[in-house]
Amino acid sequence: MFHQLRVSAVEPLTDDAVALTLAVPPELREAFRHTPGQHIALRRRTADGAEIRRTYSICAPAGPEPVVRVGIRLVEGGEFSTYAFKELAVGDTVEAMAPTGRFVLEPRAGHFAAIVGGSGITPVLSIAATLLLREPTARFTLIRSDRTVASTMFLEEVADLKDRYPDRFQLVTAVSREERQSGLPSGRLDRERLTGLLPALLPVTEIDGWYLCGPLGLVAGAERALRGLGVRRNRIHEEIFHVDEAPATAATPPPGARTPAHTTLTATLAGRSGAWPVQDGESLLETVLRARADAPYACKGGVCGTCRAYLVAGEVRMDRNFALEPEETDAGYVLACQSHPVTAEVELDFDR
Repeated sequence: MFHQLRVSAVEPLTDDAVALTLAVPPELREAFRHTPGQHIALRRRTADGAEIRRTYSICAPAGPEPVVRVGIRLVEGGEFSTYAFKELAVGDTVEAMAPTGRFVLEPRAGHFAAIVGGSGITPVLSIAATLLLREPTARFTLIRSDRTVASTMFLEEVADLKDRYPDRFQLVTAVSREERQSGLPSGRLDRERLTGLLPALLPVTEIDGWYLCGPLGLVAGAERALRGLGVRRNRIHEEIFHVDEAPATAATPPPGARTPAHTTLTATLAGRSGAWPVQDGESLLETVLRARADAPYACKGGVCGTCRAYLVAGEVRMDRNFALEPEETDAGYVLACQSHPVTAEVELDFDR
């Protein structure tokens, strides 16, 4: 469900990024109280009636009074980011879903670390700030990569954490497109570089949780580096902020998979169930949307996880998955936007 929220602040972060703060009315405070690391879906309706949805992570610390502040970077050709960057002003209203997402850290004692690239800093800023504020013994190491210093989002907020918690917050920065007088040499933080760098910075296998966020290449390289250094998979948490378009063969069924000629999808959503035929080539989310406009989704690219549903019965194949952790897929959860039927009867539960 979307709610109308008023824009209370628009703050420039860089030449191509802004921080947008949305005022939460008293009756929605409970709904918009977030766990550090969660995101919200924003919706805009264009003049011709088209609907544009995008997800943005909340960068504000979590607290009893919800503060919905998101960082938005201008993307070339991006309809919503262009609108937010060039048109949105204080006093305007934006349609927003309540916070969701499982790239989270409930504050607890321990040493945690993050490897982020570009706008991947957004959820990690909320995670680190909340953790250090609530847990006096907790420590956090942030390793961030950006194109240039001028393109770095939330410079002041991260500097404030370093000043406020000098003994508990460690910051390591790298830029890929300019030389610096201090810090790491310029260049990308790829698998090879991280494999050599990380053991020199901190006790890699003793970290209680690793949080990887940013473009697919950085996250995938960081995961391979950590696994190669002996980090257990259940201590690695990932969120992708951008992936290229799916390859043309993504929808091709794997060997042995059979797509039935006629499939019926039964789905439960907001306490109501219905059954509909799956049309040729469409995803299960598209099937539901033909009958239920309130079906949850944002990116439709297998990245945000908004359309997560529990597979009650039947079998499906997913084109790709950048949102669900292995334990979630093992437990039976799928991304409806990427799922296609393998059996003649499929049942999903969006409420579970």
